[in-house]
Formats: sequence, C-alpha cells, structure tokens
Amino acid sequence: MPKTITYTARVEFGDCDPAGIVWFPNFFGWIDAASRHFFAGCGVPRWEETTRTLGVIGTPLVDTKARFVSTASYGDTLQFAVQVREWREKSFVQAYRVTRDDAAGETLILECEEVRIFGGKHPDGRLRALPVPPEIRALCE
Repeated sequence: MPKTITYTARVEFGDCDPAGIVWFPNFFGWIDAASRHFFAGCGVPRWEETTRTLGVIGTPLVDTKARFVSTASYGDTLQFAVQVREWREKSFVQAYRVTRDDAAGETLILECEEVRIFGGKHPDGRLRALPVPPEIRALCE
C-alpha cells in the first residue's frame, strides 16, 4: 500500500464563483500545495536543500487529469489524500483524492492524477528531468 499524506484546505469566499461553487482552477493550486506537503510529510527537505544536495529544484508538472464528482463551496474543509501511485525512471505519478466530511459522511469531490518530474538545471540553464533520486523515493514509499 503506497504511503498516503493528507493535506487540508478550507474553502474561502474568494475561492468561489458567483454561484458559490469553487472555481475549478483553485483546486489545482491546492493540489500543487498538497504535492509539496506530501514530500514534506515524508521527510524530504525543502527544495532549496535538495537543490544543493541533489540538484533537484522541485517537481514540475508534465501532465494532469482530473475527474470532478461533486461541488465544494465556501466554508467547506477539503481533505487532499496524496500518494505516489507509480515510480518511473525520470518521473512519477502522483494521485489525489479530494473529499469533504459532511452529514452524508465522506463526499468525494474530485480525483486527480499528475505526472511530475524531479527537475534540475541543464548546464545551459534549461530545465531537465533527473532520474528519480533513490533517497527521496525511499522516504516516500
């Protein structure tokens, strides 16, 4: 069973459209925060440290897909359950399950899957994908 770390976000009034429903791009901001929170929760140092020690400047997104199931609104507290579903040579698949606890129990809001890389700087300054650092993978499994 993959390690799962949960990130919590509270929906504020400004996160919603005029109908009172969370404007969908806001979910991707929370998902990005949940991704970094996952690594921190696994014990991975801040990116400033991994830049110095491993050459890893972060985990840029290269692909994403989401399936929206229910709406969320102002005042809701959302749980983002995050795990690495698959490790590849130079990328990994991170999965998110976003839920809200309410009178009906746990309501699924959305599911998302992203492909990310461990980014480093090429000598010419461009971003490049680095092999998955074994020390980071070990912390996250």
